[in-house]
Order: sequence, then C-alpha cells, then structure tokens
Amino acid sequence: MKITVAGLGAVGGLIAAKLALAGHEVSAVARGRTLQAVRDHGLVLRMGGQEQRAAVRASDNAGALGPQDVLVIALKGQSLPDAAASFAPLIAPHTLVVPAMNGVPWWFLQTPALQQRLSSAERQLRSVDPHGTLGAALPVEQVLGCVVHLTCSQPEPGVVQHGFGDRLIFGEPAGGTSDRLDRLAGAFGAAGFKVEASTDIRREIWFKLWGNMTTNPVSALTGATADRILDDPLVRSFMLRAMAEAAEVGAQIGCPIAQSGEERLTVTRQLGAFKTSMLQDSEANRPLEIDAIVTAVHEIGQKLGIATPHIDTVLGLVRLMARSRGLYPPAA
Repeated sequence: MKITVAGLGAVGGLIAAKLALAGHEVSAVARGRTLQAVRDHGLVLRMGGQEQRAAVRASDNAGALGPQDVLVIALKGQSLPDAAASFAPLIAPHTLVVPAMNGVPWWFLQTPALQQRLSSAERQLRSVDPHGTLGAALPVEQVLGCVVHLTCSQPEPGVVQHGFGDRLIFGEPAGGTSDRLDRLAGAFGAAGFKVEASTDIRREIWFKLWGNMTTNPVSALTGATADRILDDPLVRSFMLRAMAEAAEVGAQIGCPIAQSGEERLTVTRQLGAFKTSMLQDSEANRPLEIDAIVTAVHEIGQKLGIATPHIDTVLGLVRLMARSRGLYPPAA
C-alpha cells in the first residue's frame, strides 16, 4: 500500500517505521530536525533490544508526495486544524484517512444515531474543530477511526523508542464492518501490530478517553507520575468523580462504559511510574493537548445538559496553568 504518515513524533514514527519495514511504500510529512534526520539517515526504530532503519520518504510538502492509499494522521490535536488543508494533495477519492490521535476526534458526533438528538450545528465539536475546517478537509466518509494502546518515545529527531504495548483498534465511524476496514487491519497486523477491527469504534475511543481524561491533566498540573497520582486518596477520589461524569455523558451518546472507575484505575496503577503524554509535553514546554482530551468532554456535556463540575474544575485548572506558561492559546 502507498501510505503517508503526517507527523513523525513517537506514535507516527513507530507506525511509519513498522509499515515501511513490512514492505509498504511509506512517506511522511515532517519538518525541522526530524525531517532532516530522516532524509539523512532514515527512520530509526529501537524495539526489543534491536535497532532497525526504515526507508521512509520524508517531505515538508504534501504536494510532493501525491495521492495515497492511506493517510495516517499522528499529530497533536491542537496542530491539526492549521495543517488539515495542506493534506489535500494526499487525499484522492479512494484514500483512507486514519487519525491515530488522542482524545475525541472532530467526527465523533457525526453519526446517524445522533442526528435526531442534536442539530447539525450541535454535532460540530468546536473544541476540536472550531471553524469546521477539519470536517471540510477530512470528510467523514473517508475516515476510519483508530485507538492507540501502546507507549513509545522520541529520544532524538528521527529515532523512535518503543515502550510497551502494540495494540491498535480500527473501526468505521458509523459502526459495523467493511472490506476497507478488513484491508487496513490486515496491513497493520502484518506489520507487527496487534490489531482489532471494532464494530463500535466510538465506544472504544470513549473508553480510552474515560481513562486518560483525568490522569493526563492531573499529571501536567502536579508533575507526578501515574503511580503517585493514583496512590493519593484525595486525588484518586476526585478522579473517580470526574470519571463518573464522563461515563454519564458517554451513556447519552451511545458509548456506555461497563467497567467501574475503581477497576480502571487499578489497571492503570499496575503500569507503574509512567509519565503521561501531557506530562511529557509539559516538561518539554510543548503545547498541551487539552481540548481533545478534556474540553471536548465538557462541551458534549453542555450540549446534552449534563453537569460535569469535576471535569470543569480540572479543565479550568490545567488550561490556566498552560496559558500561564504559554502552552495553550490565550483567552479570546
């Protein structure tokens, strides 16, 4: 397959490297030092005690790469609105658009099941697509949803270090199965990922979000690793209340959660002293991915008339902290 990965950070780099090593024609939209490193030395993957170099064609100009079979978007949510229009040369009528990103995607409410409950305007998520640019540039008809369950890092430009996990879940936004879903799952599975083809990808997205919607911002606020966060009884109690609010919102949009908050936090605690992606960004003074992970949940709750006081509290605190440090846009 002819595949382009937009964003060669940790997750994008891992996906690009493994697909290229599996024999696919892989390109990447990158910039700066990462672009130069990949051009000079290839994309380096460190995994399982081994180091491999993957041949990936990198460019900062999507027009130089041409139409693709698959466009994997591995950018931070806050970067996507400004970048989406530039992907036009990559997207032909047959191209699959696969956002391998954290949080709530722009298309999340654009499903037939919600058309009777929410108006067209209400189904637009202004927290992640404030001006409708994503919906226009990346049509939901060409999207396959994706949930990433793995860890990796980028110790230096053009180098990806795998951590743990290799699970990817793909699915049609409207649910169900399709030939294109099976083809994509097969390609990624053959590249070494543990792949699941879900018949309800929105529920999978919400379930992951339910777990990291609190841990991410709390870690950025406190500078604490996940183990220390979850071992503090007051913080844990606050997080459980916020998770209960998110579960109520999910139940109203067709994404019910069967697991209890305590069960989920117990699973997270077993992962040990890891740093969330938001904490890593905070320590590196990179913009924080607040809107897709927290603001979107607040926004959906407002649309449905569901009170979310604990989610609102953590959103207000992490947003204020980020604005004070220049890691989030100033208030309008």
